[in-house]
Amino acid sequence: MASPAHAEDRLVIAGYGGSFEDILRKDLFPVFEKQHNVKIDYVAGNSTNTLARLQAQKSNQEIDVAIIDDGPMYQAIALGFCAPIADLPKDDLYPAARYKDDKAVAIGIVATGIMYNKKVFAEKKWAAPTSWDDLKDPKYKGVLVIPPLNNTYGLHALVQYARANGGGERKIDPGFKVFKDQVGPNVLVYEPSPGKMTELFSSGQALIAVWGSGRAKSFADTGFPVGFAYPREGAYALLSSVCPIAKPKTNPLAQAFVTYMMTPEVQTKLGDAYGYGPVNKKATYKEDPNAPVQLPAGKVAQDLIVVDWDTVNQNRDDWNKRWTREIER
Repeated sequence: MASPAHAEDRLVIAGYGGSFEDILRKDLFPVFEKQHNVKIDYVAGNSTNTLARLQAQKSNQEIDVAIIDDGPMYQAIALGFCAPIADLPKDDLYPAARYKDDKAVAIGIVATGIMYNKKVFAEKKWAAPTSWDDLKDPKYKGVLVIPPLNNTYGLHALVQYARANGGGERKIDPGFKVFKDQVGPNVLVYEPSPGKMTELFSSGQALIAVWGSGRAKSFADTGFPVGFAYPREGAYALLSSVCPIAKPKTNPLAQAFVTYMMTPEVQTKLGDAYGYGPVNKKATYKEDPNAPVQLPAGKVAQDLIVVDWDTVNQNRDDWNKRWTREIER
């Protein structure tokens, strides 16, 4: 049921902060606001924050549209927070972008890989990282930063170390063991904030990190000497995703905004400005083979590893507690 007209002059969107928010506010919101005569209220936070907000507001949802990572998005769908998307340009989308029952859709593909300071690596005559195992190298003691487990990048690293050592999503113990014994001793800090991450690199405290291709590209665009490696064992796929929130009085512009994010123009902009691999086949962003951060598009995107989110989400609370107890103590 559509809400009365007076409610339509305000659309509440929750999504990531940092450089992603800057691009939305500068390049994407003004066009949509003008087209639909609406004011967008943006609530910035990481995916875990946004999911927690949806849970806290369960009986009276303020949020109209949520932009969150694929893992938390599966949880949001399971908890009944997402409404089916009405006008999905299905033929134009890559199959990987779609969710079950079309209750969410990806707006961009990010690769989780290894970011490093190219300039300092050259000065120290260190080879560029090529493997997840490189993060165990004692020379990185005190200069490695990894986001914590409640962040998708940190989770990807844990799953990778489990998979490489006889385990996986269904047998996570080997991943914890590698973190505890071999990777953890090198870690300066388990940092979830994108702003703090770039600060640690800018100040020279951090030289290498597990991070996403989109964030790394935005950082490189500031002129920082960013290097970004797709590890030989495989980089992991993170689908930045959007869903219209299910509630008794929905704002019809929620659906319109989701459709807007799928358009070739927006998809091209998110590729050029933010480094997302596009999900719409008609997007025309420019690939640059000399760019410091290669975008996850074409074959690169096809080769990305996708985690088993159903298994992860069943166990994630227990893993988070264990992480706090054993790794980040």
